[in-house]
Amino acid sequence: MQLRRHLVSLGFAATAAAQVYQGFNYDSTNNDGSCRGYYDFKGLFERAKNLPGTEGQFTAARLYTSIECGSAADPISAFQAAIDTDTHILVGLWASAGRAVYENELNALIAAAKQLGAAFTDRVIGISVGSEDLYRSSAQGQAKNDGVGATGAEIEGYIGWMRDWLHGTALEGKPIGHVDTWTAWILPENAGVAASVDFLGHNGFPYFETTKPNAIEQAVDNFWFGLQQTESVAAGKPVFITETGWPSLGPQQRNAIASAKNARAYYSQVGCAFFGQRSTFWYTLVDTNTTQTDISFSLTPIDSAAPKFDLTC
Repeated sequence: MQLRRHLVSLGFAATAAAQVYQGFNYDSTNNDGSCRGYYDFKGLFERAKNLPGTEGQFTAARLYTSIECGSAADPISAFQAAIDTDTHILVGLWASAGRAVYENELNALIAAAKQLGAAFTDRVIGISVGSEDLYRSSAQGQAKNDGVGATGAEIEGYIGWMRDWLHGTALEGKPIGHVDTWTAWILPENAGVAASVDFLGHNGFPYFETTKPNAIEQAVDNFWFGLQQTESVAAGKPVFITETGWPSLGPQQRNAIASAKNARAYYSQVGCAFFGQRSTFWYTLVDTNTTQTDISFSLTPIDSAAPKFDLTC
């Protein structure tokens, strides 16, 4: 496989299995907007670990928030579900809703560490301050009306705030990072964020990159180009693949066609190249994005654990 050979040639082969994680992204709500609870998360984490053809390798979860849906600052029940299913967690704090909400995120995370103890903190891979906030606040994100974001200065401040609040807790020393698109990472005004984190999260979707040819045949090259852009500002820090995938259903985006065949090809050529080589969080196990009702990135339907296509690498 071309991408795998490229990765190995650059020395990205895993040196220890414990250092590399493979999982999915999990929102705090369901596809109908209802709140997810403990049993929802537990069921999804178990589904991920038992996906046919994957040899039980999807054992990690990336979260977008630390607050339980429907509460002001209660720890998200996904933390307890992760403990009970032995799932590792890339913790997320939502950072695009202002300082008061971010403070609630911090309070929820610290409360979880106190209430759940080492069973929780030992499963924390790292902590992400925000997700695509820089993209949404950029000219590109604003032009597409992709929602409220946060500036680089705000994210830097939130990272410093987190380091202060985690000092002396069981979470002190956990890697702190930020997740965004390559187009946001490379902006000069965001250099301070890259400098202040311990790891960078890279979200890359060649399907949506309509400024250049983006058919499935160009997907590997387009993904690799974007990843290299993020790595160019990482200064040697780890770069996690935090979101990527190809839809099995959806509108055509320039040359990119959504189909199960193309979703399988992308999974095989990109996902299988990174699984076991670099921490990777696929998008996604089940659809939950209520703003994208005409598109499906999920590997399984909501009501079935049967994959839409063969997941064997």
